[in-house]
Amino acid sequence: MPLTGPLFERSASAPPVPRGLPLVVALTGFTDAGSAVSRVVDYFRDDIVPTPLAVFSNDVLLDYRARRPVIAFDQDHLTDYRPPRLELSFAHDALGQPFLLLAGYEPDFAWDAFAATVLDFVDDYEVSTVTWVHAIPMPVPHTRPIGTTVSGTRGELTEAHSVWKPHTQVPATAGHLLEYRLAEAGVRVAGFVLLIPHYLGDTDYPAAALAALDSLTVATGLVFTGEELREENRDYLSKVEDQVSGSDELSRMVKGLEERYDAYMAGSTLAAPMIHTGDLPSADELAAELERFLASRPTGDEDTRGL
Repeated sequence: MPLTGPLFERSASAPPVPRGLPLVVALTGFTDAGSAVSRVVDYFRDDIVPTPLAVFSNDVLLDYRARRPVIAFDQDHLTDYRPPRLELSFAHDALGQPFLLLAGYEPDFAWDAFAATVLDFVDDYEVSTVTWVHAIPMPVPHTRPIGTTVSGTRGELTEAHSVWKPHTQVPATAGHLLEYRLAEAGVRVAGFVLLIPHYLGDTDYPAAALAALDSLTVATGLVFTGEELREENRDYLSKVEDQVSGSDELSRMVKGLEERYDAYMAGSTLAAPMIHTGDLPSADELAAELERFLASRPTGDEDTRGL
């Protein structure tokens, strides 16, 4: 069980923050297809370098046995300990526009207390909008734009950007609970679910992070360059295309996904549903054909990004 104690600690060096800013939420956790959210958290921390306003307590919120911190060992002694981080920060986009950022791991414990605390921050800072992103695997081809399902209280975003509107029940995340509580409180909130090709869901797929940043831009007007991600994605897709073009079986399966996707997006009355369990290839079938490429995914310390 987690320890009891304060849920967060305010930063003693926190700068003054204007009221009425948008809040961006990026929490890694239950699903993160293509490492979309993990890479976005990395981008924010490495490229934007936000200033912490409040640091949440790992001892209260985190299950260390499920998500172990990284410690460095040098021959005969320990040299560095890197615990996971969950912080509310003050940041600026590529144009210098200010915003609030809640980024890091998804809490394992105290979800209700965590949601209540975030709602207090939203009220204290008179937040204008809240936008969060996460990613799930879907039977869609990598040769088409990454689609989104949009939820929340901002109907204009749902109408314009939600390509799949299911009636379903799914395992909840802390982000879902935040959205639910924010909507109850009358806050302008939007959640973007990125629909990532299922056969690339276990890889570090740069296009997923780029789609997440694009979704945040659509909802907030903030601008994020992500140039390194774009360059990395060009190289990634080149490797995938090499694998696809070298396999007749894989080419046929991707073509089948493209046909189903295009029919669905065309809105034909004969179109197949987005989710189909009959003749679609499984993730395992596609991953087997991409084995050489998948073997090159980052390992070691890079696997802990976003914690």
